Amino acid sequence: MSQDDIDASKAPLIEHLIELRQRLMWSIGAILVMFIVCFYFATDIYNILTIPYLRAVGEGHPVEMIFTAPQEWFFTQLKLALFGALFLAFPVIASQIYMFVAPGLYKHERGAFLPFLIATPILFLIGACLVYFLVMPMAMGFFLSQEQLPGEGQVAIQHLAKVSEYLGLIMILIFAFGLVFQLPVVLTLMGRAGLISSEDLKKKRKYAIVGAFAAAAILTPPDPISQIGLALPTLLLYEVSILSVRLIERQRAQREAEREAEDATA
Repeated sequence: MSQDDIDASKAPLIEHLIELRQRLMWSIGAILVMFIVCFYFATDIYNILTIPYLRAVGEGHPVEMIFTAPQEWFFTQLKLALFGALFLAFPVIASQIYMFVAPGLYKHERGAFLPFLIATPILFLIGACLVYFLVMPMAMGFFLSQEQLPGEGQVAIQHLAKVSEYLGLIMILIFAFGLVFQLPVVLTLMGRAGLISSEDLKKKRKYAIVGAFAAAAILTPPDPISQIGLALPTLLLYEVSILSVRLIERQRAQREAEREAEDATA
């Protein structure tokens, strides 16, 4: 390779690196702006996240949360602000990813990639809503049922939640459900790339069942409600993925049939 060819190959690489830096700066800027906004409203956001806890306790019962270290509530607000910033800034991050990747794709590839980029935050939001409205109230109800009233020969066992531990619990559940709900996106992309088929997914269904409950046991707290609440939607999403991959296979077969018909008439 001549020196001119080497210099010519360096120019596009530098341009790509400059564009990558620009996309990263826009993404980091969006996260920083959302972080400041979320930190300002951190207490309000935290109060919203405690609503499942209040539902589990029941109306008319006072609810108290504590922090046992001077800096605990401050760092909890920082974690909450970062959590909210990543969530709110995702549309900007996703658009920057698309604008960076799109020039290197064909028109039909861009059309195929965009729906998956849109489906990702929607599925994550559905998983988060499932945690917020169903799983978390049921899980907190289960945990609070472990309390013990004082009586003859027994001591009072009362739950007193820490602000950091409650935030950690609900964040873990939201991230776990949000990530698991990306299963159709991942499997459909693999099907479109030809890495898996619907028949492969059907044959591995029994392994998927075991894997779903194993993942639920790892990603969720050690209570049956959270684990079953994650495992069952995972299995449902697996079945949805099979249908999605099968649809892609039918579309691919139809395109190939049309191409063969055009070649035959040419």
